[in-house]
Amino acid sequence: MKGNRGFEFTRKYRDCGLKLPSRGTANSAGYDLAAAANICLNPGEMALVPTGLKAYMQSNEYLGIHIRSSLAIKHGLHLANSQGIIDSDYYDNPDNEGHILIAVVNGGTSKYQIETGMRIAQGIFSSYLLTDQDESHEKETRAGGIGSTGT
Repeated sequence: MKGNRGFEFTRKYRDCGLKLPSRGTANSAGYDLAAAANICLNPGEMALVPTGLKAYMQSNEYLGIHIRSSLAIKHGLHLANSQGIIDSDYYDNPDNEGHILIAVVNGGTSKYQIETGMRIAQGIFSSYLLTDQDESHEKETRAGGIGSTGT
């Protein structure tokens, strides 16, 4: 981890010619996340789209993943889980190094081709609050990747 928050490539994708996420304008909230592989989605099909990225942040923050509105409106694509949540302790987990995979569903009526380098989602860093009764100090440390908490 290099600082307060940001993106890095996982080992597998470091030398693949991909670009780190950036914001489209000075007032954009989201960092554009691109696909790291070509994937063809048939209508009704879901795929985990690799980004080659991992995100680091402060312990009271998360990275929210949102589909790009143009893909949703023009092509019927949406996230399988409506919004992805990347927790701060997902970074460098032993199962998958914190690789951000985006679960995309084709809700349209025709095939949709995702190309390497295509911006498919936006990541927005946010902080969160805890309740007075939170007992997180008693919880386990993350040991795995996707779906590893509460198992």
